Amino acid sequence: MHIPFLGPAVSAATAPARGVVSALTPRFRPGDLDDRDPDFMRELLPGLWLLVSAWYRPDIRGLENIPREGPVLVVGNHSGGTSSPEVFISQLAISTYFGVERQHFQLAHRMVLNSPLGWMLRRFGTIEADHGNAEQALDAGAVVTVFPGGDYEVFRPSWQSGRIDMGGRKGFLRLALAKGVPVVPMVSLGGQETALFLSRGEGLARLLRLDRSIRLKTLPVMLSLPFGLQVGPQPHLPLPVKVAMRFLPPVDLAERFGDDADVDEVYDALVAEMQAALTEMQGERRFPVLG
Repeated sequence: MHIPFLGPAVSAATAPARGVVSALTPRFRPGDLDDRDPDFMRELLPGLWLLVSAWYRPDIRGLENIPREGPVLVVGNHSGGTSSPEVFISQLAISTYFGVERQHFQLAHRMVLNSPLGWMLRRFGTIEADHGNAEQALDAGAVVTVFPGGDYEVFRPSWQSGRIDMGGRKGFLRLALAKGVPVVPMVSLGGQETALFLSRGEGLARLLRLDRSIRLKTLPVMLSLPFGLQVGPQPHLPLPVKVAMRFLPPVDLAERFGDDADVDEVYDALVAEMQAALTEMQGERRFPVLG
């Protein structure tokens, strides 16, 4: 039933919250490949890797599947809310395995680059998730890591931990096809156990128009340390979960699907391949958090 006066009432009730959101909206900062600082990375890498290893006890396999030279697009599933352990683990693992001289850039939401740690992430090669930035990085012959699921996948309920759910986002495939670069699927498990994620809060996000103001389609609800019940993409202290990660063999899209590849077909095949790997990893996991 349509109630004509309900729209203005809801708009008035949510106006203060929308005002706060508008005030907190970060300014756009284009990714600059020159911000990446190999000397800075080399200095901090051992200590950061030790910290991440102690907290997450990562089990990483398949790094040899990433080509040692030339552009490549690494495509990963996304988890763990704002903590996203697979982001830090993959960055440090790739830099450790290939050396900091092998250019590696990660695409991230603009809010990440404008966070208190944004300055350090930029020096480790984090750039804004923008098509132009990704093209520039691939043209430079770099490894580019993308998490297409973004906030939609990273805040999925914890009981969907073993599910690949990139929300049907296919821009990364169009980019790979246009540039003719191989795709290396990266699958991780454990991040969704860093807190108890209850809901994506998509309805709340639409109500507050976050999708239009700051490109967020979710306003997640979760139970986490140290604040308990949290609403919104807020920082939390992640539980020391064991994170498993697999880099699958590279996929030459043109060779496998042809020069006129159907993006929908490629997407379904890639997600199915990643899902099969994730399901196998989940079958090997004995206990939540402990691994």
